[in-house]
Amino acid sequence: MSAEATNPEARPEALPELRRRGRTRLDLRRLGRAALLGPTSRDRLPDAIGHVAEAHRAHHPDADLSVLRRAYVLAETSHRGQMRKSGEPYITHPLAVTLILAELGAETTTLTASLLHDTVEDTDVTLAQVREEFGEEVCFIVDGVTKVEKIDYGAAAEPETFRKMLVATGNDVRVMSIKLADRLHNMRTLGVMRPEKQARIAKVTRDVLIPLAERLGVQALKTELEDLVFAILHPEEYEHTRALIAAHAGERDPLPAIADSVRAVLRDAGIAAEVVVRPRHFVSVHRISLKRGELRGSDFGRLLVLVAENADCYAVLGELHTCFTPVVSEFKDFIASPKFNLYQSLHTAFATPEGYVAEVIVRTRQMHRVAEAGVVALGNPYTATAAAAAAPQAAAAADCDEERVDPTRPGWLSRLLDWQQSAPDPDTFWNVLRSELAQDREITVFRADGGTLGLPAGASCIDAAYAQHGEAAHGCIGARVNGRLTSLSSRLSDGDTVQLLLSHDASSGPAADWLDHARTPAARIAVSSWLASHPDGAGPAAAAPRPPLSVIGVRGGGSNAVADLPDATVRLAGCCTPVPPDAVEGFVVRGGAVTVHRVHCATVTQMRAVGRTPIAVHWRATADCRVTLLAESFGRPHLLADLTEAIAREGVEVVSATVEPPVEQRVRHTYTLQLPDATGLLALMRAMRDVPGVYDVSRA
Repeated sequence: MSAEATNPEARPEALPELRRRGRTRLDLRRLGRAALLGPTSRDRLPDAIGHVAEAHRAHHPDADLSVLRRAYVLAETSHRGQMRKSGEPYITHPLAVTLILAELGAETTTLTASLLHDTVEDTDVTLAQVREEFGEEVCFIVDGVTKVEKIDYGAAAEPETFRKMLVATGNDVRVMSIKLADRLHNMRTLGVMRPEKQARIAKVTRDVLIPLAERLGVQALKTELEDLVFAILHPEEYEHTRALIAAHAGERDPLPAIADSVRAVLRDAGIAAEVVVRPRHFVSVHRISLKRGELRGSDFGRLLVLVAENADCYAVLGELHTCFTPVVSEFKDFIASPKFNLYQSLHTAFATPEGYVAEVIVRTRQMHRVAEAGVVALGNPYTATAAAAAAPQAAAAADCDEERVDPTRPGWLSRLLDWQQSAPDPDTFWNVLRSELAQDREITVFRADGGTLGLPAGASCIDAAYAQHGEAAHGCIGARVNGRLTSLSSRLSDGDTVQLLLSHDASSGPAADWLDHARTPAARIAVSSWLASHPDGAGPAAAAPRPPLSVIGVRGGGSNAVADLPDATVRLAGCCTPVPPDAVEGFVVRGGAVTVHRVHCATVTQMRAVGRTPIAVHWRATADCRVTLLAESFGRPHLLADLTEAIAREGVEVVSATVEPPVEQRVRHTYTLQLPDATGLLALMRAMRDVPGVYDVSRA
């Protein structure tokens, strides 16, 4: 993690401006040049980490600081003589990283590992020494954030380092917390690097570290990283945004007066709440300017309302919507439906009589702490209390076995760990990782068996198939979403219920066009691998248009319907194919023949509407009958043969069969059948439905 640094004066001086203007958020910039280890008594902390101890005790008053003293002594002595490019002693870097985490509320184990996070990588300290002195947990975290040797991996060192950190994060999320704090301090002190290296580091931060900070819910780190990256990669837009903020600073800010109005409304309603103005950070101002064009005074910040209980959040919302004019399109309820990164709040906006639009965030103080610090705010996320606070289901699962669970909302982290095993090539892993992290929203879909799947927004049924069945999804032939049949390319929405239909044919596989609809790395890697290993056959591809295939069998005997009209020829209507014991009616048609329909057939309604007189019809005692059935299925090899065999096993004669060209892998079969006994119709239809790939059989 060896980081080059520069003097604090070299960083863009405007970045702290926004935070100094009254924003209620964590101040992560208190650390200046740290003092080296000086004479200390055995029972007190070195002066150099007094500020770390102070910040730590603010969140954990009963914390045992002796382990921090021992970690600091080891870190300082092992790094002694090493300097940063700014000329500062290297120990200032682990101290800064540890202070960032202490301000966020990290527990003692995290801070201990943070002080030691570069010792194994940059000094003679070994993992065995760390394990012996500080225990297995600290050793695991330090190992997780230690880079792989570039001499062993060459150009693949960076992606393999991130792969190692992700795998370690799957077992202990505190690994990534330290990595994020480490990158934040390095980004703050990036000014002495060559411009091209600054840009390279900023791009990795943008593509990988910022999305990870978002997914772990550490907004205090994410927003500052965004501003630092913005200043490096988009200097012109940054300067323009900085000018907008500077111009606004000289104008009257309407938000304090609006905040006073909100306080008065809530006070009159008897709701105890704290109302503060939160100025937007640079990237947020830039985004809102792109969305709204010319900015007004209320666009440079938002109101934050902090209350004690969840119910108070909705009480505040009711008062705001009653006393002000709400902007309905801006309302979002992340309390009832939390984001996948633990975030909970109510978002709304209202218009003032002066024409300003004020955005408001309503949350409890506990929600605020989690919104700012994410998983870091959970303390040790693997204790029962923290797991229950983060994810009650995960806590229940933890009671059932001793495996550690993801303290965030389940889904994205386990997906990363799953698909990275299928991407041994570092370049593939690196590119797919960036693509996966670019998915900034997650949905939850329900499986037919009652389980759930976490998928990125925009995921299709193909993604759900590979998430649930792994490589067995190669044989997926269709899906039902919310009970309705749909194509595999259909996109899923949050809360959908998906039932995946798999083929029992071992030779079936994905079509090449599945790659056009797969969004998750697991699905894309699996489909690509299958196609690469089967160059001569790519599964059930869409067939070219062709005329329907017809199979004509030997015709059966005559109809067993009798009309109350002497010597009349009786025919069963092809539109509804009546069979005993259907209730039927007949109508005389041209030529004197009587056509027999089921009484609920649409043709019967039309005949009566034009004044045609129905003829009474009854069934003969003989039970044989002719019927037309529609079988709808997913295309696969040998399907027609399997259906014909199922029909033959029921002792039914095929009079004719028509197979339409496949559309989106779906095929429609029309069979005219001669049954020896009408009572066997339901059994026949069940037998046809049991053929793999057939999802519906109905009367014509």
